[in-house]
Amino acid sequence: MSEIKEKLTPEQIKLKLIEKLKPSGWANLLKGHLQSDDFQAIINMLVAENAAGKRFTPALKQMFRAFELCPVNQVKVVILGQDPYPHLMAADGLAFSCSNLQKPEASLKYILGAIEKDVPLEDQDPAVVDVARYDLSRWAEQGVLCLNTALSTEVGKIGSHTTAWVPFMEYLVDMINFNQSGLVWVLMGKQAQNYEGIIGEQHTVFTCTHPAYAAYQKLKHWDCNDVFNKVNRQLIEYKKEKIKW
Repeated sequence: MSEIKEKLTPEQIKLKLIEKLKPSGWANLLKGHLQSDDFQAIINMLVAENAAGKRFTPALKQMFRAFELCPVNQVKVVILGQDPYPHLMAADGLAFSCSNLQKPEASLKYILGAIEKDVPLEDQDPAVVDVARYDLSRWAEQGVLCLNTALSTEVGKIGSHTTAWVPFMEYLVDMINFNQSGLVWVLMGKQAQNYEGIIGEQHTVFTCTHPAYAAYQKLKHWDCNDVFNKVNRQLIEYKKEKIKW
């Protein structure tokens, strides 16, 4: 459910979020923004939409799940997409993941198809079968931070919250630049690629079209620009363990 419990004030929501992010280490990096007026505006927007009978996705309790599952000191790869799947129960807090539905949305179908087609078997996870393939928490556990440029959207309205999340995303990139080096960024689609100019030179950036474009065009395959293999080759350059896609 995407509703916000009425007994929680915006300040209580922020404090609970900071507590949830402490175990993964992200609270220290994000706390400055989470206590800012810009983030207060996001909470106010979600509370107002809830009060007006509108619904947003993913559920508030899953909105920062990507950060909870991928500790800050274990991040190797940042995948940046667009915004969450715009219908109820599809988005689970990790970009492209479909663990709530246990069946793939179109974008994830194209991603999995590209991996099967392009990635060597040795770099695919042979243990992942059936519905487990649709839960990308297995990537998060390997150090892949799966994010969208907006962490929420109104149900049925693609991109409706994108502008509201820009200050958060800019702050996040700044904090990663300041605290880390040698990360591999994958920017899928023009919306994500808007952030390319502020990613530090100490990182590597790869770009490709968003898989939703392939779905919209009803293409047989998504041209991923071989990003999954490029990521692994770059991780080897950084002397880090490859991802089992």
